[in-house]
Amino acid sequence: MMYWDKFVRRKTRQKFKDQVDEETLSSILGEEKASGDNSFDYRSVIPAIEKDKKFYCECLILTIMMTLVVVYLYTVIAFNFFRKFYVQESEDGEEPDRKCHNMLTCFIYHFYAGVRAGGGIGDELESPYGDELEYPRMFYDISFFFFVIVILLAIMQGLIIDAFGELRDQQESATEKLESSCFVCDIGKETFDRMPRGFEIHTTKEHNFANYLFFLQHLVNKDETEYTGQETFVREKYDNRLVT
Repeated sequence: MMYWDKFVRRKTRQKFKDQVDEETLSSILGEEKASGDNSFDYRSVIPAIEKDKKFYCECLILTIMMTLVVVYLYTVIAFNFFRKFYVQESEDGEEPDRKCHNMLTCFIYHFYAGVRAGGGIGDELESPYGDELEYPRMFYDISFFFFVIVILLAIMQGLIIDAFGELRDQQESATEKLESSCFVCDIGKETFDRMPRGFEIHTTKEHNFANYLFFLQHLVNKDETEYTGQETFVREKYDNRLVT
C-alpha cells in the first residue's frame, strides 16, 4: 500500500471508530491485517516519500519551462509589433533606453520585469492610449497577465504549497508513529503499558533508536576492511535500504 493510502485509512479509522466496529472498518478499508496487528512496513514509506518529492519537482520544473516558452512567445510578438513601446526616452538628452532592441534583451526584460510585475508586462510599458495599436496592445497586456501571472504563477505557487503540506503531513504521521509504537521493534505502546517497564523505559533504554543511528554513523566512518561479520551484514542492509 502506498503511504497516502495508509494515512487516509488511519484518519478514517480514527474518525469512525466510535460509530463502526473494527471488523467492518477493516473490511471497508480493504485491510487484510487484523485490528490488533501494529506492524508497519517502512519499506513502503521511503519509496512513496521519494516518489512524492520527485513528482512535485518534475511538475515544478515543467511549469517553469512552460512559463519560459510562453514568455518567449510573447517576446516574439512584442519584438515584431510593439517594439516602440519599449523605448524610454532619456530626460537629459542621452541615448534612449531600448528594452527590446534585440531578442535576447527583449526576452530577459519580459522574464525579469514582466513576471515580477503584479499586472504583467503592461505595468512596465508606456500607455497605449491614443496609439494606432491601442487595442492590440490592450489585448496583448491582458493576455500576458492572464496566462503568465494568473495561471502559470498560480500553478507554481500551488505546487510549492502542496509540497510543503505533504511534507507536513508526513512529519505529523511519523511523529504520531513514534509516539504510538517502538521505532525499532514496531510493537504498539499499549502492549508495553501493560508491562512493568512501560513504553517510555523501552524506547529510551531498551530500544533507543538514537543508539542505532550512532551505530550506523560508526559504520559509515569505519574502514570497511575492519568490519566484523555483523557490521558487514548491517552495512549491506543499510546500503540496500533494507530495513528488516
